[in-house]
Amino acid sequence: MDDVAPPGAGSGMPHTGEPHDRESTGSRLNRLRAGVLGANDGIVSTAGVVVGVAATSTSIPVIATAGGAALLAGALSMAAGEYVSVSTQRDTERALLATERRELAEMPAQELDELAGLYEAKGLTPDLAREVAVQLTERDALAAHADAELHLDPDELTSPWEAAGASVASFTVGGLLPLAAVLLAPAPWRVPVTFVAVVLALVLTGWGSARLGQAPTRRATVRTVVGGALAMAVTYGIGSLVDVNV
Repeated sequence: MDDVAPPGAGSGMPHTGEPHDRESTGSRLNRLRAGVLGANDGIVSTAGVVVGVAATSTSIPVIATAGGAALLAGALSMAAGEYVSVSTQRDTERALLATERRELAEMPAQELDELAGLYEAKGLTPDLAREVAVQLTERDALAAHADAELHLDPDELTSPWEAAGASVASFTVGGLLPLAAVLLAPAPWRVPVTFVAVVLALVLTGWGSARLGQAPTRRATVRTVVGGALAMAVTYGIGSLVDVNV
C-alpha cells in the first residue's frame, strides 16, 4: 500500500490551527497580554476597593463613589502604563533596526557572512545556508537580518496605542462587574455576592486567556482565582479592622 502523506505535507501549507502568520500572531499576543492584564486588574483592584469600603460602610453613595473613582483611576493608569511600556519596547526595536540598517549599508559582505552563519547554526549545510542568505538578502536584506538576528518584523512592530486601548477597555469591563455586584446586592449580601461574582469572572478570565494563548487552562485559571481571592480577603480584612460604619 502506498504511503499517504498527511494533509498539507510538501505543500508549504501550515497545519490546521497553528498560527504561522507573524503579523496576526504578534498583534494577537500583544492585545491578549494587555487585555488579560487589564481585565484581571480591573476585576481585582475594583473589587478590592468596593469590598474594603463595604466592610466599613453600608452607604451606597460612599461605595459607588469609591468604586467609580477606583475604576476611572485604574483604567487611566493601566492605559498610561501600557502606552509607556510598549512605547519603550517599540523605541528599542526601532533602535535595533536602525543599527542593523546601518551595518547593512556599511559592511554588506560581513553581514551576508553573518546571516549565512546563523542559518548554518540552525542546521543547514554551509552551501545551502549561503544560498539562502544570498536569496533572502537580494529580496529584503533588512527583513532577513531582523528575522534571523532580532526576531522582529520591521513592518509589524508592537503598537503602544493598541496595547493601551485593549488595556483600558478590558480594565473598564472587568471593573464594572464587582462594582455592579456590590451596588445591586442587598446590604447583608454585598460582600459574599461580590466575592462569588469576582471568582466567577476570574475563572472566565483565566480560562479564556489560556484558551486564546493556546496554553494549559487549569494552571492559568487557578493562579488567577487565587491571586484575586487573596487580594479581596486582605482588603476586606483591613476594612473590617477600620470599621468606621459611615
